[in-house]
Amino acid sequence: MIRLHSYESLGTYDGPGLRLVVFLQGCNFRCAYCANPDTIDPRGECREVTQEEILQMAVSEKPFFGKRGGITFSGGEPTMQARELIPLCRRLKEQGIHICLDTNGSIHTAKVEELWGLVDLVLLDVKQANCQRHKELTQHSNEQTLRTAAWFEEHEKPFWLRYVLVPGVSDREEDIRALGERLGGYKMIQRVEILPYHTLGVHKWEAMGWHYPLAGVRENTPDELNRARKLFEEYFGEVYVN
Repeated sequence: MIRLHSYESLGTYDGPGLRLVVFLQGCNFRCAYCANPDTIDPRGECREVTQEEILQMAVSEKPFFGKRGGITFSGGEPTMQARELIPLCRRLKEQGIHICLDTNGSIHTAKVEELWGLVDLVLLDVKQANCQRHKELTQHSNEQTLRTAAWFEEHEKPFWLRYVLVPGVSDREEDIRALGERLGGYKMIQRVEILPYHTLGVHKWEAMGWHYPLAGVRENTPDELNRARKLFEEYFGEVYVN
């Protein structure tokens, strides 16, 4: 059984084309800006579903996917359920459905490697290039995430690099340049997506009785997003503000 948080049909922000986005329950990170804090607890309120339910939903929406769309597994952190996703991904591939995996890249096991081998595209979320600031932001090191990026490059696994731009937290020029210098030469990075910081999930923190760590942090200005885009373009070929 797969621990499901929710679905989003015809999503346009989680991979190419129109996509069925499957949000899974459970995450090992504690991102200070998490928009879905209710997905963090693996034992949190969720629904256990069969592979068949997800497969049939994807097949039913396949006519809308066109040549570029498909299914995206997000979360939470979907690699926490790698064992359950592997047979489902095999069945999705039999149906000719394009598969994306949205991951923080911090879990690397034999089963996760097998899952990476089955998906068509990985959306790799890098929260911060600086290890200490990454720990402050997520309560987790970024070392495995960066090793995962190197594994994708070595094994020729296409991926998109995603980066949430938080004012005063992850928008420092030195950190963006450090990321560019570390990953800028990777041929498997098809594009970089800068994700503007937003506060749409704050009400969920409040409803759960949790303190929102970034209270008072404002959203990005257009000039800040443009500045970050230009910095990333010094190192990467395709850079977009999502």
